[in-house]
Amino acid sequence: MTLKLAPEITVKDLAARLQSEDAFVLLDVREPWEVQSARIHDPRLIVVPMSSLGTTGLSAMPTEAQSKDAEIVILCHHVSRSLQVASWLASQGWTRVFSVAGGIDAYASQVDPSVGSY
Repeated sequence: MTLKLAPEITVKDLAARLQSEDAFVLLDVREPWEVQSARIHDPRLIVVPMSSLGTTGLSAMPTEAQSKDAEIVILCHHVSRSLQVASWLASQGWTRVFSVAGGIDAYASQVDPSVGSY
């Protein structure tokens, strides 16, 4: 199966979205140890490691993100995992999925160093 390439947003776009009251899911697909090292603190953040999605499939998706119309912004360390997950979800029928270009590493260096880095 060919994955549909998902669109990306910049870390500055993400920062603006986080300042808004907009409803969306910020899906962090990094492993728990990575999230402990660097994390965006926002109630819309849900951590579901890509490894869980790989073993459990769509049932690992949080309730807030199960609707194929849900807006999902996907974050990882740099961009490869988030782009893979976003593209996979798009190929499964989700219509509003976005990968964060540069990941948490770019967010920490360009927007908010207090989130941490590793």
